[in-house]
Amino acid sequence: MCGITGVVAFTKEGTNYLDKVKRSCDTLAKRGPDAEGIYHHNQVALGHRRLSIIDTTTAANQPFTDHTGRYTIIFNGEFFNFKEHREALINAGVPLRTHSDTEVLLNLFIKEGAACLNKVNGFFSFAIYDKEEEKLFIARDRIGVKPLLIYQDADKLLFASEMKAIMAYGITKEIDFTSLYIYLQLNYIPAPHSILKNVRKLLPGHYIEVHNGIVKDVEYYKIPFDSKETIKPFNEHSYNKQKNHLRDLLEESVSKRMVSDVPLGAFLSGGVDSTIIVSIASKLVPSLKTFCIGFNGDKKFDESKDAEAVAKMHKTDHTTFHLSNDDLLGSLHDMLDYIDEPFADSSAIAVNILSKYTREHIKVALSGDGADELFAGYNKHRAEWHIRNNGYLSLLKYIEPLLRILPKSRHTNTGNTIRQMHRFAQGVKYSRAVRYWLWCTITNEKEAYNLVNKEHDTGHSLVRTLNYINQINNNTGNSDLNDVLYSDVHLILPNDMLTKVDMNSMAHGLEVRNPFLDYKVVEYAFQIPSDYKIDKHASKKILKDAFIDAFPKEILNKKKQGFEVPMLRWIQNDLKTLIDELLNDDFIIEQNIFNPSEIKRLKQKIYSNDPGEVHAQIWGLIVFQYWWKKYIQA
Repeated sequence: MCGITGVVAFTKEGTNYLDKVKRSCDTLAKRGPDAEGIYHHNQVALGHRRLSIIDTTTAANQPFTDHTGRYTIIFNGEFFNFKEHREALINAGVPLRTHSDTEVLLNLFIKEGAACLNKVNGFFSFAIYDKEEEKLFIARDRIGVKPLLIYQDADKLLFASEMKAIMAYGITKEIDFTSLYIYLQLNYIPAPHSILKNVRKLLPGHYIEVHNGIVKDVEYYKIPFDSKETIKPFNEHSYNKQKNHLRDLLEESVSKRMVSDVPLGAFLSGGVDSTIIVSIASKLVPSLKTFCIGFNGDKKFDESKDAEAVAKMHKTDHTTFHLSNDDLLGSLHDMLDYIDEPFADSSAIAVNILSKYTREHIKVALSGDGADELFAGYNKHRAEWHIRNNGYLSLLKYIEPLLRILPKSRHTNTGNTIRQMHRFAQGVKYSRAVRYWLWCTITNEKEAYNLVNKEHDTGHSLVRTLNYINQINNNTGNSDLNDVLYSDVHLILPNDMLTKVDMNSMAHGLEVRNPFLDYKVVEYAFQIPSDYKIDKHASKKILKDAFIDAFPKEILNKKKQGFEVPMLRWIQNDLKTLIDELLNDDFIIEQNIFNPSEIKRLKQKIYSNDPGEVHAQIWGLIVFQYWWKKYIQA
């Protein structure tokens, strides 16, 4: 895991940016605290910050140039099956001078060009420069675990692992207000767009080639899936066969991800997904180090007892970080300072502090990310199943008027139940695609539109929304939910979940590996019908059945619990000073982005008996304002 950055100049004006690569590289120091390197050749400059994981010697530092001196690579990520390709290269007579996956990747590219991407099992963003042809190749992994941003104008192309590294070149920073509308609905900004005009995110499974001032974007990978295929009915023999195959695939995936020349462990929340990963890894590493967070004095947000039960069962060397409310709040400010694009999934605060303390013990952590999106683990998946199969939730539409007026709050059991029931009741009356978007958002389109001054309306947010939901199958004759899961894997997973983990782990120089996101596991997940994953009795059914022996009895059927923090309580109390600073009337009017009356309405709702999602909405505004003051106003 590392940070990469680079410049390709198209004109004489563009060459003025080549010397700024060092400044850009410096902003990535937390991603790569172990080494720094800069490369220059004619119209190209490359920068690299290294987090040493495989072959920690200085010989493997980057930028790394092959033995001929022609090709140079900067690489962020891991190439898990590199050893088999290393052996093949040696047998073919290729001279290798390190034991790193970076050198293997570079020589595999030299041999096969872009086709090498189909042989790499891992996660990555990397760039390879051919100085003979003066051609640059940049690629991002299949699923989008590692980020890559691109700025392009008539004079130059800039790329980097983080937005702050792009901004360090001194680009013009202009808000993309369509992205702001989408952000206010989701609390994050999906690729390929960003909060800034002219800055885009390279999509997962894509590469670009830059040659003679021409930039070509190519999709090299797409998860095999057709939402319109007819799904065969449930078959017990097939189910048992596929269950065993899933277990084999995940065991292979975890085994691949145990390769490391530095201390390795795992996150362990006590939920289904991390328990499965730990159950496999603990058989490969005696006394596997595992880590979780315990929230002192707040049982609603504390899963540490479940994690400790799993750790005991699998004999791991377990550490629970017992944290106070002040510890969490302190981490909040650290996270706000690191964010370089508005991102307001509040569970990122917990990921940040878990990464911080885990990094004191290990340098690589396994994680259970991706299982919910692949195997139908969210409450919205259960609700969608009921609607498509005429389950009892379909009846909620008849009591929607009552649910509308009842008080709703995520932070009480009764209020949260009413909140969820109301969202589900609203969704029943819409088409599948519209319902999917509704259940992805925390603020509806009308509310987001009202929050922003009308002069900033671009009229393009609906077009973007339709692009994000275009995989949803509106054919009511098809009850299979894989279309919803496929959309989650392209929208929520890379842009929310993986962004959250990458940003907050790399802020502390911690590498996180995701065994569920091995492309073989992902492809398998979309080859089986969704009724192997979810039915009227269970979510993530095949996953639980495949690893039934991995769970303490009290864990297996417990209600899903998110990695959350007490945000409503903070908004009402601890963050009042921050709200007064960032959302006061004078500042809002002077800034001229938001509608002062709508901001005032939201602030009043904080203390009502029906707060609904106001905590998430206010937090989204706080994050944006903090970012705007740091990067735009400054």
